[in-house]
Amino acid sequence: QVQLVESGGGLVQAGGSLRLSCDASGRTIGRYHMAWFRQAPGKERALIASISWGGESTSYTDSVKGRFTISRDNAKNRVYLQMNSLKPEDTAVYYCAAAVLGAWGAPDSWGQGTQVTVSS
Repeated sequence: QVQLVESGGGLVQAGGSLRLSCDASGRTIGRYHMAWFRQAPGKERALIASISWGGESTSYTDSVKGRFTISRDNAKNRVYLQMNSLKPEDTAVYYCAAAVLGAWGAPDSWGQGTQVTVSS
C-alpha cells in the first residue's frame, strides 16, 4: 500500500496562492489514480480534484474549477495541487488520496492532511 504525506499548507490572504504537495512512498504512484479532498469545519470530506494514472485526464468540482490545478510527477512519486485566487471558503484540511481503480468512495490510501487557512 502506498503511504502519502501532504505538505505546503498554511495561512494565506484571500486572492493569494498556495501549492500543496503529496509525497508518496512504499509504491510507485504510477499505478494509482490520485486525488485531493478537503474537509472544512463541520462538513464532510469532499473530493475536489482527481487525475488519472498518466496525468492525461483531470476532473474538478465546480467550486474550484478554473482556480485549482492538479498535476503529478510520477518520476518523483509526487502529486501537486496549485491553488490560485483563494477564497475564505477554501479554508479546510486538504487530503491526498490514491486509488488503483479511481473509486473515490473508498480510496486505497489517505494522507494525514494539511491545513489551509484563507483570511479575508
